[in-house]
Amino acid sequence: MGYRMLTVSREFGSGGGRVAKIIAERLGWQLLDSALIEAIANTAHVDPNVVSHFDEHVESWLARMNRQAMRSTALAGGVVPEDTFTFDPDTMLALTRQIIEQAAQDGNCVIVGRGAQCILQSKPDVFHVFVYAPARDRVQRLRTRLGPGVNVEQRMQAVDAERRHYIQKNFSEVWDHPHLYNLMISSHQDENATANVILYAMTGQVPHA
Repeated sequence: MGYRMLTVSREFGSGGGRVAKIIAERLGWQLLDSALIEAIANTAHVDPNVVSHFDEHVESWLARMNRQAMRSTALAGGVVPEDTFTFDPDTMLALTRQIIEQAAQDGNCVIVGRGAQCILQSKPDVFHVFVYAPARDRVQRLRTRLGPGVNVEQRMQAVDAERRHYIQKNFSEVWDHPHLYNLMISSHQDENATANVILYAMTGQVPHA
């Protein structure tokens, strides 16, 4: 099978984003990670910070109810909201799906997270990977990345829970279930070695770099 796409799902702090970047550079493929946020922002004509707020995030029932209540109150008061375009989690999901499906048509792309493993599950030319790591390795990475004053363990659990919820709510799948992936691999603190294994699994060739 000649794979034209790679999706990389990852535990927070596993180094999966870095692994995806290494693979994209080795193959000369496009990387859709932060670039996906920029693409959505450009398509929706909104600030990238607004898009980042909804990135792999599920809106709480209270936030959704408040948003709907504000709209109803405005309508009851005779004020018509400007509905030509409203950016919300539903819009975020629709645009994410649109951009990921377009990337799949174009090929030669590595996509990090955002439910790509579910959106492209039926495509035989897409290789799906889940990157995980021992908790101690993830804590060490995140302490370096996030700096002092951050409860790393709590943040790690919260982000993983949010990613799990995102996949369950939007795709009715279990985020870390083996049937979604061609390969589930531990990074063991070494992103380069992990990238090499993934490349070998995809291509059957030993990477030179």
